Amino acid sequence: MIKLRFVHSLLFFTAICFFLPKIAARGGHSDYIQPGDGNASFHGTARHLFAQEEKRPSVELTRGYMTNADLEKAMKDFTKRCSKISRLYSIGKSVNGFALWVIEISDKPGEIEAEPAFKYIGNVHGDEPVGRELLLRLANWICDNYEKDPLAKLIVENVHLHILPSLNPDGFSVRRRNNANNVDLNRDFPDQFFPINEDLSLRQPETTAIMNWLREIRFTASATLHGGALVANFPWDGTEDKRKYYYGCPDDQTFRFLARLYSKSHRNMSFSIEFEDGITNGASWYPIYGGMQDWNYIHGGCFELTLEISDNKWPRASELPTIWEYNRKSMLKLVASLVKTGVHGRIFSLDQGKPLPGLVVVKGINYTVKAHQAYADYHRLLEPGKIYEVTASSPGYKPKTTSVWLGENAVTADFILIPEASYGGKLLRSSCDCSYGQPLLLTRFFTETNNGITFALVVVVAFLFFLLQRRVRSNLWKQRQSSRRSTTV
Repeated sequence: MIKLRFVHSLLFFTAICFFLPKIAARGGHSDYIQPGDGNASFHGTARHLFAQEEKRPSVELTRGYMTNADLEKAMKDFTKRCSKISRLYSIGKSVNGFALWVIEISDKPGEIEAEPAFKYIGNVHGDEPVGRELLLRLANWICDNYEKDPLAKLIVENVHLHILPSLNPDGFSVRRRNNANNVDLNRDFPDQFFPINEDLSLRQPETTAIMNWLREIRFTASATLHGGALVANFPWDGTEDKRKYYYGCPDDQTFRFLARLYSKSHRNMSFSIEFEDGITNGASWYPIYGGMQDWNYIHGGCFELTLEISDNKWPRASELPTIWEYNRKSMLKLVASLVKTGVHGRIFSLDQGKPLPGLVVVKGINYTVKAHQAYADYHRLLEPGKIYEVTASSPGYKPKTTSVWLGENAVTADFILIPEASYGGKLLRSSCDCSYGQPLLLTRFFTETNNGITFALVVVVAFLFFLLQRRVRSNLWKQRQSSRRSTTV
């Protein structure tokens, strides 16, 4: 009889465990999304995912990790020690008033250059602190090695690297996932599929800080560091019908390349049994909504990965050196990929020879990259090993297209756009009327001599084109690596 009761109890608890939703690292969301739920189910639940508090790590387990005060001091000490290649700044404050400190690493920190920018963000969830520890180690390693290590030197001289070790210092201080308002910051961003998180009064200060940050700095790519799994996750994170299946974004192949780059460079991520090659599409793993990753790609023009770097969310501090060594090469290579692959260049106007803010599109990929307002530089990440048809355009100028073979190394493609000769069948006129009602002698001469017009225009255009090509080469000498092929269109 006792054995029979034991068997019944065992079956009962097994059934409970089977039907309980699994809590995963990236979202703490069920691996299975119930079909048929209306959109209204997202209202009021997007920011508050948990009806019950998660079990917190013990105080004993947190020993050896930097406190928020320790982290702030370490970052300030770093920028003093490595002042030549770094600066410290804040993008805002948490709910409880902790500054969200960022370290920028570059040979010209704080300056705007025709170079790509990359950002690393850690500790999005308060109970996933490994990222904040690894990011400080990354900064210190670059500082200690940039004069002797080629990869570190490449990053310092050609990329603006921004490191935000802790987005959620409030959650970290109490060893809980959500921020001080009990909101999951990785569900607080506007979502492309459902009208959640549109209420600005409910948007968290940490989320607002990230959104404002991307308005101030044009990031080419980024990654957030999470814990609880070992995989490189890429967009899309959600699906239109909330079901679980592979749902790729327009740059799916490029994201797969970037995710594999990280996974293959990691000590053992690519050996995963659960995830082929150690990578996964977010929606295929389990859909989430209001995430930072998709928002970056859609609204920030930034290619972001979500990196799960530790199976254990809060491993003992003694394990941190090993976890760092497992991820070091991957973290460096992901940043360096911004200049070691892809198509890069600048856009100029033929009439003035100045940088021309414009748009860059690739045939077959429904995504537009904006050139920088000041320097008109663009940085288009693409999967290597293919031929791409790249087009640059700007209002009032004729678009130009070139075919690019993207091999293992990056390609530089500069565009010189010609002003539109006419608009609506009428010649474009200058805003300045310089004739003062009297025809100029030179104009009268060319009116009477058609051959003179043709010859003069050919000579002037050829000379301007020659001068502009020289200027382009001079302005871009720093951007072009010895292994990078260059072309001017």
